[in-house]
Amino acid sequence: MLKERLYVIKIGGNIIDDEQRLGAFLASYASLNGKKILIHGGGKLATQLATTLQIPQQMVDGRRITDAETLRVVTMVYAGYINKNIVASLQQLGSNAIGLCGADANLIRAQKRVHETIDFGFVGDVQQVNDAFLQTLLQQNISVVIAPITHNGEGQLLNTNADTIAQEIATAMACYYQVSLIYSFEKTGVLLDVNDESSVIPQLTPSLYQQYRKEEKIFAGMIPKLDNAFRAIASGVHNVTIGKAEELGKLVSGQTGTTLTHD
Repeated sequence: MLKERLYVIKIGGNIIDDEQRLGAFLASYASLNGKKILIHGGGKLATQLATTLQIPQQMVDGRRITDAETLRVVTMVYAGYINKNIVASLQQLGSNAIGLCGADANLIRAQKRVHETIDFGFVGDVQQVNDAFLQTLLQQNISVVIAPITHNGEGQLLNTNADTIAQEIATAMACYYQVSLIYSFEKTGVLLDVNDESSVIPQLTPSLYQQYRKEEKIFAGMIPKLDNAFRAIASGVHNVTIGKAEELGKLVSGQTGTTLTHD
């Protein structure tokens, strides 16, 4: 029996900070037929607020070191302001949505990251997704909007990478649906030349990806996203597409961006 399609879409990058571009993306998302889950990043607002509050910020390999004060800021910004604004915009567009973070209904349980040399602070690595709860919401045709804040089951909130959350949710829901995972941001896809938007690689398989990595043809900043994406493919997700947020309709139909599939 053919499984119903589910779209798990991650929106991030500079789109979150641009009201007009985010609005265009959300209009496309609202018009997308079928069951869907949206995971959003935090944009630059958390950094701006932390600077205003004079809370020093430290990044290592693009990941935010999250001390106790920074955790307060990212929780307020991600699970509060950004999440609820997205939900309000979707309601305006006629798409019934609910905004959640990982602590709600025990949606995403995580553990504090342990690293040999770096103390990331209150950063979480996903352990478990409450797929049954998500399935209950989706069966009621509610679009779920998820902020990248998780919890450890012992009362501690954790800041968690949104790309990873998207991959973990897509994987968890693959037992119910034919899942299409879409990473949408400001770039047109995975580029052979990071400065040339027309150098999109239309299709990537695991073996081709490893070849491009060996040849150092893929921008280093894209590698964590691609590692997550191929982990999803290996775990039962039907396909993954990476591309420009404003072209969501074309991304869904595979007309643009980079599509990742099995070898």
